[in-house]
Amino acid sequence: MKAAVCTRYGPPEVLQLQNVDEPVPGDQDVLIRIHATTVTASDCYIRSGIPSAPLAVRLMMRLVIGFTKPRRPILGAVLAGEVEKIGRKVKRFHVGDRVWAFTLLRMGCYAQRTCLPANFKLLTLAPSNLNYDEAAAIPYGGFLALHFLSKVNIKRGQKVLIYGASGANGTCAVQLAKHFGAEVTAVCSTANIELARSLGADTVLDYTKEQSSALGRYDVVFDAVGRRKTSPMKEALRSALTSAGKYLSVDDELPRIRRTHLVRLKKLVEEGVLKPVIDRQYPLERIVEAHEYVEQGHKRGNVIVTVGEAD
Repeated sequence: MKAAVCTRYGPPEVLQLQNVDEPVPGDQDVLIRIHATTVTASDCYIRSGIPSAPLAVRLMMRLVIGFTKPRRPILGAVLAGEVEKIGRKVKRFHVGDRVWAFTLLRMGCYAQRTCLPANFKLLTLAPSNLNYDEAAAIPYGGFLALHFLSKVNIKRGQKVLIYGASGANGTCAVQLAKHFGAEVTAVCSTANIELARSLGADTVLDYTKEQSSALGRYDVVFDAVGRRKTSPMKEALRSALTSAGKYLSVDDELPRIRRTHLVRLKKLVEEGVLKPVIDRQYPLERIVEAHEYVEQGHKRGNVIVTVGEAD
């Protein structure tokens, strides 16, 4: 089968399309034919070897993922596909089931097939109302947005500001905050104003043009991009909180992700609360271009990689 293999840490060109052995499911595994995956900021971070991180952080991460190259050379942490084979002890899934998964550091999604344990907690049936490309656009940003916004127990009528409202995390955060009953202010660039409005934002601020004086007072501020991006408006956000307001950032912690989160995202998608946002789509053969585009830092929502059948 074909897979995009990370041959070493470095620029996007270290990803090479290769023929690799097809995985074989054990008694308690499922073999999944992958139809779509996504290129996330985290994928690019791992592929690059985390060069911008402090030395201590870089060494710790290399202990986890590999020193000179990833121990698991097939990257990609999100998949949407169908169960093609099951082990003889598997009861939870059946051949033909449409599934999605967030594989975390197991990775392995830049390939035509992968094996996962049938009891893997972040593997469930996919939303029934999405195609594979759309389904792949939900888990990464959906997980992060749901984790952080759930921490503050948003109440109806509260004012919530989402900084970075046009990325994978931000587009999900805007929709979830509206669902929780908040009055939502989205902050993004000029090109993404209409996108933010279409997702339900009540107010949209253009950080490239608006002054910090345009900010109001917010019960919750969620920084959906983290430390890698800033602006004068972002620097002023902590001063825009109410007396009991809370500031959240995707860099605050590594979220503990549970199966219940994925099940909840599926329910929200099927209820029409959460809709996928797709910027561009690339075939697996153009994975290098997909990484190059994501590294520019201007994607709207998600960049999807479609995975074709084996020759």
